[in-house]
Amino acid sequence: MTRPALKLYDFALSGHSHRVRLMLSLLGLEYETIPVNLREGEHKRPDFLKLNRFGQIPVLADGDETIPDSNAILVYLARRYGHGDWLPADPLGEARVQRWLSAAAGPLAFGAAQARVHKWRGVPLDYELAASRAKALLQVMDEELAERPFLAGDAATIADVALYTYTARAPEGEIPLEPYPHVRAWLTRVETLTGFLPMPAINA
Repeated sequence: MTRPALKLYDFALSGHSHRVRLMLSLLGLEYETIPVNLREGEHKRPDFLKLNRFGQIPVLADGDETIPDSNAILVYLARRYGHGDWLPADPLGEARVQRWLSAAAGPLAFGAAQARVHKWRGVPLDYELAASRAKALLQVMDEELAERPFLAGDAATIADVALYTYTARAPEGEIPLEPYPHVRAWLTRVETLTGFLPMPAINA
């Protein structure tokens, strides 16, 4: 039996890894999962650093090509396998998506994601600052989602995939979603997309 050309190096409870698994599922792509044990420091070992010198997951291998970084992987998958449906080709449409990829790498990563890892694993950080960032981003998202069904327009894009996981799991960092009705409605819309793949809960 031939193995899938796509291989994903990931950690099941990583939101960054989940956004790639979600994209792969939405695209209906088969892939091989290669678990990387973050608790054992496998992401900092020499063999993994050859794949990503930053020592971070996820990493996608597609044949002879290796693509690190979850947002970069989303762009790659959309361009190579998305048939133009997940990343607009026009300058304005692409810019609208890129704006949210920046938010995913900035206030989401240093907000809801950090709050979650602090409450989950006790990672030392400024929780109040992370919570403040998370709530500020949620407020912006809520206001913009009041105007359109998805973050970058009328249809789902990789912007929604990039923001979904850590937003959906914000309550695991004790960031409530009740004050943000448009965000909650958006989460439901993402969850009804064909091929949606849920993120495992940390206490499952």
